[in-house]
Amino acid sequence: MRILKLLNKKYFSIIIIFLLSSVNVIAEDQPIDIWNIDKKIIETTSEAISSNEIIVGVTTESNIYNMQADKKKSSIKLDQELASKEIKIVGLYDPADYGLSMDMWSNSDGLILKKLFKNIDNFDLSGDASEILNIALLTNTYYPNKNITEEEFLKFKSSWMIKESNLELIEQFLIKNQATNLHPELMKYVVDQYLSQSDVKKSCEIFSKIKEPLENEYLIKFNLYCLINYGKNEEAQLILDLQKELGFKDDYFENKINYLFGYVDEANKDISESSILDFHLAHRTNPEFEFEPKKETPKLIWKYLSASNLLFNIQDIEITDIDKISTIEKATHDKNYSEKELFDFYKKFQFTINQLLNAKQSYKSLVSIEGKALIYQRVLLAEEPKLKIELIKILKDIFESEGIGNAFDVELKNFLKQINIEDVPSNFTTFYNEHKNDKEIINKKIKYNNKILHQSKLVNYFNGDYAKSKIEEDLNKYLKKIKKNKKYFLSKKDVIFLEALKSDGIQISKKYDDLYKVNQSEMPADIQAMIDNKEIGAALLRVIEVIGPERIEDIDEDTVYFIINTLNQLNVDSIRNKLLLKVLPLKV
Repeated sequence: MRILKLLNKKYFSIIIIFLLSSVNVIAEDQPIDIWNIDKKIIETTSEAISSNEIIVGVTTESNIYNMQADKKKSSIKLDQELASKEIKIVGLYDPADYGLSMDMWSNSDGLILKKLFKNIDNFDLSGDASEILNIALLTNTYYPNKNITEEEFLKFKSSWMIKESNLELIEQFLIKNQATNLHPELMKYVVDQYLSQSDVKKSCEIFSKIKEPLENEYLIKFNLYCLINYGKNEEAQLILDLQKELGFKDDYFENKINYLFGYVDEANKDISESSILDFHLAHRTNPEFEFEPKKETPKLIWKYLSASNLLFNIQDIEITDIDKISTIEKATHDKNYSEKELFDFYKKFQFTINQLLNAKQSYKSLVSIEGKALIYQRVLLAEEPKLKIELIKILKDIFESEGIGNAFDVELKNFLKQINIEDVPSNFTTFYNEHKNDKEIINKKIKYNNKILHQSKLVNYFNGDYAKSKIEEDLNKYLKKIKKNKKYFLSKKDVIFLEALKSDGIQISKKYDDLYKVNQSEMPADIQAMIDNKEIGAALLRVIEVIGPERIEDIDEDTVYFIINTLNQLNVDSIRNKLLLKVLPLKV
């Protein structure tokens, strides 16, 4: 209340007018004023400006408090109006770009959608499935309205974007749609992630691009801190005072902010872990800040400590400090310590020759940390591939059993790279292949084989390289050769290829109809029912559920057939073509 007590009745109106005009000229890279200056003041000021009159000394102290009371009523009324206003479209993509429509969700049953979203959420989706889900959820469409609320649907959308953790995509979504109040958790996620990287500037930049008044208290506090960061202390203090009149109270936050304002020489030394903002403020306001994280310390704070070089040196820890080492293992699993640091620390443990020679049995009698260190050291000493991979698997199993499997990930791959596949015993082949191969998609070149239909150059149709008349001519010539060749039998992928062309209206001579028959029973009944009922969104979710964590190239041909058949019937050619170009051509 410092500024309000200092303001006399005569100049308060002038300061409000100055604040309003200054808000309009905030630089693009600075946070906006989101605290809703009282509507009466804005309207009065606007009228005065339009008539070239500025009334000075009219606003009394009681008027100020009356206006604050009116603001509460106006705010409630505005909230009610917003709640009753039906917001229909929020997205990023034009539905026409993907062959979709604005009402792709309109016929879907919310009960089925909820079940599908729940199932999908259990997967670590492959890139193919993720790309389709992004399109389905981020295309501009109307909301489903049967057995599902807008809030529930928006929650699924927000949860997916947070799980994907594509900060640039989330920012684009929030800015384009001005959807911060619809999706406050998305905005919170973005600013918290940047702050956990110790990037205050990046955290604050997004506020300058959000034009709607913020309603979420955490985001309001965050923006206030950003105003101070940009040196706009006077505006920040006045805004804080006005907000307190509306009932805002947070002693921890105000203590730290008062230090940044310069009102107190020393801030309270309390450290709150309730949010990354609170934790950052404790660090920012304490020149002698020290903090030792525990296992239960939130991941974001671990990340912040790592980015700010505030973590203790692992090599300074005593090998007898089991609790601290265990904490480091958990932090390594969360990627806040490097695996190299952890495994270098394991080398500090000392074991007898007998323990090393009988490591496969000896580790069982040791505490977990010593056991892992023993097996690791024995892996380093092992030269025979069979023994080495056996020990590696034991070590990985220990980490997995303790819920910290990611702590032995990079080092595991490095070990497996030293072993040739020819030297791997058959009972370890699955383990070897699963952990040695990176799951990154490698872009391979297409190798055409004109002796096989689905590997021929005709597949370039799905790249857009063929005119309709040309593909029809070349395809019928090819089928003529096939019919004459009694040894050629159309494979499932050949059928997938032909059915995709037919769905695009490519005319194939009826004399080739007997080359293959379509088995309609291969199409799941529930997906066909969704297609028939024009439940486009639900049908896409079922396709995503089927693909799940697998790459489309790794899925069996029968499943690929009904996936492509579904996309054919939905007329989502751009999505379908990308998948076809992954499963049909030969790539090397």
